[in-house]
Amino acid sequence: MTKDFENEVPGDEGSDATASGPDSQEDSLTVDDILGAEQTDDAAIAEASDEDKDLLLDLKRVQAEYANYRRRTEEQREVEIARATGSVAKGLLPVLDDLDRAEKHGDLADGSPLAAIAEKLRAVVSRLGVETYGTAGEAFDPQQHEAIFHAPNPGGVADGTILDVVEVGYRLGDIELRPAKVVVAGSAE
Repeated sequence: MTKDFENEVPGDEGSDATASGPDSQEDSLTVDDILGAEQTDDAAIAEASDEDKDLLLDLKRVQAEYANYRRRTEEQREVEIARATGSVAKGLLPVLDDLDRAEKHGDLADGSPLAAIAEKLRAVVSRLGVETYGTAGEAFDPQQHEAIFHAPNPGGVADGTILDVVEVGYRLGDIELRPAKVVVAGSAE
């Protein structure tokens, strides 16, 4: 008996393939669906042998440890950079104080070699991120200022106002390198 495959209709006698239900064509997977499916880590572990599962779990643990190590190292690096910058800046504070005193006494005349050096040094300190604070006329803040003297109120000035700045305060970002030493109006009480 020869079959005529061109004229045969599926479901005819002689066909061995039958559908198992009304939704079977919609739910069936093709080879392309299976090969194109993305395999998750959990699926890979579930299909692996016990030895391979242990190796995969060890690999994941080592990857997590390495990621934590990199994060800690980067944090420590940033802390050490800030510490080194702060150390350099603290070493320069006495020099900056001397330059401020020289400027108050008129020793830093415009165009003089010392004025040029002072300007360069202040620019370097500024690039490091060091900021000055504490000026006459500000309100006294014990968190930022160190009162070295309480002067009688000269009148017209509110108590707790800074009358004079003996030493300027310096900070590097959020870190206070040195509080401003100031003279405050009012009694010490």
